[in-house]
Amino acid sequence: MKIYTIGFTKKSAEEFFTLIKKSGVKRVIDVRRNNTSQLSGFAKENDLKYFLKALCHVDYIHALDLAPTEEILLPYRHKEHTWQDFKKDYLKLLAERKVETTLDKKLLDNSCLLCGEAEPDHCHREFLIEYLQAHWNDKIEVEHLI
Repeated sequence: MKIYTIGFTKKSAEEFFTLIKKSGVKRVIDVRRNNTSQLSGFAKENDLKYFLKALCHVDYIHALDLAPTEEILLPYRHKEHTWQDFKKDYLKLLAERKVETTLDKKLLDNSCLLCGEAEPDHCHREFLIEYLQAHWNDKIEVEHLI
């Protein structure tokens, strides 16, 4: 199984869609809580869905069950929680949601997890992959589109 990840910030639309197209992914799975962000116009749900299909022939899915809740995000954003606190809370949320049993492995294979953070090492998409690797017997190959 191979999973790609990408963050849309610090990328132009051209850079973003070129990375997606060259990777050969089948679909982009949006793991953001709010997929109507104004940070990048091209990354808003309806526009993103259109551009992915028109430019890259790639499907788009918004997977809210893989997104952190506001109750987890806000304390971290307000510097009330550390990055490690955020990680612990997010991994607990994934366990409560039982994503390892509800998530279709076939859907995830050759897909690209999308979030806003430019670097994967400071984004929950990295924690999601870590969680799945710990709960699935499959080896997951990861490629970050940077």
